[in-house]
Amino acid sequence: MPRTLHPLAWWIWALALATAAGRTTNPLILLTVLAVLGYVVTARRTEAPWARGFRYYLWLALAVVAIRVVFRCVFATGITPQDHLLFSLPHLPTPAWYAGIEIGGPVSLEATLSAAFDGLRLACLLCCIGAANTLANPKRALRVLPGALYELGVAVTVAVSVAPQLVQSVQRVARARRLRAGGRSGVRAMRGIVVPVLEDALERSLRLAAAMDSRGYGRSGTATRRSRRATGALMLAGMAGLCAGVYGLLDGTAPALLGLPALAGGAALCCAGLVLGGRRVSRTGYRPDPWRAAEWGVAACGVIAAVVLFATVGYSATELNPSLHPLVWPPLPAVPTAAVLLAGAAGLIAPQPERGPARTAAPAPGAARPSDRTPDRTPAEVAK
Repeated sequence: MPRTLHPLAWWIWALALATAAGRTTNPLILLTVLAVLGYVVTARRTEAPWARGFRYYLWLALAVVAIRVVFRCVFATGITPQDHLLFSLPHLPTPAWYAGIEIGGPVSLEATLSAAFDGLRLACLLCCIGAANTLANPKRALRVLPGALYELGVAVTVAVSVAPQLVQSVQRVARARRLRAGGRSGVRAMRGIVVPVLEDALERSLRLAAAMDSRGYGRSGTATRRSRRATGALMLAGMAGLCAGVYGLLDGTAPALLGLPALAGGAALCCAGLVLGGRRVSRTGYRPDPWRAAEWGVAACGVIAAVVLFATVGYSATELNPSLHPLVWPPLPAVPTAAVLLAGAAGLIAPQPERGPARTAAPAPGAARPSDRTPDRTPAEVAK
C-alpha cells in the first residue's frame, strides 16, 4: 500500500551514504553515488513542497566544484616539473609572512583534477543532505527527537524548511507572471519576483510565530530550577566527555582513559541529560510513524555501503583515493561500487509514496470538447 517511509530511515540512509562518499576521491565512485541519489529521489519523492528542491542542491553542488577549481587555479601551489601545464596566470608577488601560498602562476592538469575530485566529494555530501531533505518529511522528523531537544528540533526544522518554501514561492510567483503574460525575463524580471517572494516569506514567518505562540512554545513547564540546572550540567559534562573521547581516539599518544572510556562516559551523561530534560516536555502522538521491514531495509542499504568503504576488505585503499602521478584513468573497484549500487536498492525497498490525483491534459486549441462531440447513442436511446 502507498505510504510514506519513516523520516529517520531516510536520514540514516543519506548520512551513511555521505559517510561512504567522504571516504573516497575516486570520481567514478562519486559519480555512482550521485546516480544512486538521483534514482532514489526520482523514484520515491512525494509531491510535498520540500520534495521539489533536489535539483537546486545539484546546482549548488556544481557551483561548489567550480569554485573549488577556480580557487585551486588562482592559488597555485605544489606544481612539479612532471605536471602537464595547461596555462599560466599572471603571478602576484606575496610578502614574506604570506609564504607558502602563491597567487597566480602556472596551472597544471594534475592540480586541476585534484581540485575537481575534492570538490566532487563535497558535492556528493551536499547532495546526500539534499536527498534526505527531499525524501524525509521534516515535520514528521521533529516527532522523533527526544523531548529535551524539542526547541532545537523546531529551530532546525524551520531552518531546513526555508529553502523548499522559497523554491515554492519562486515557482508560484513565476507561474502567476506567466498567467499574466509578463514579457520581462532574465535579470529584468528579478524585481517582479524578489519582492513578492520576500513578502510571502515575511507573511509566512508571522503566521509561524503566531502559531508557535498560541501553542505555548518556549514554556518552562513543570520543571524546577534545580532540574534545569542538573540537565545543563549533565549535558555540558557529557559533551566534554565526548570531545575528550574523540581526541583520545584520534591521537595515538593520548592516555588510554581519553579514548573509549571517556567517549562512553560522555555518551552516558548526555543520555541522562536528555532523559531528565525530556520530562518537562509532554507530547502525544495521534498517529505514530511505524517502523517496519521497509525502514530496516532502507537503513541497512546505506549502512552497508558505509561499512564496506570503511572496512577496506576485498580491495586496496589506493583504489578509493587514486594518485594523479602518473596521470592514468582511475580504477573502478568492484566491491565499493557494488556497495554503492546496493544503496540504490532503497528505491525499490521503500514503499511507493502517496501521489496526488492525476492531472488531465488541457485540450489542444481548436479541438472539440467532450460536451461538444456528437454522442454515439441515438436520441431514442438517450430518451430511454
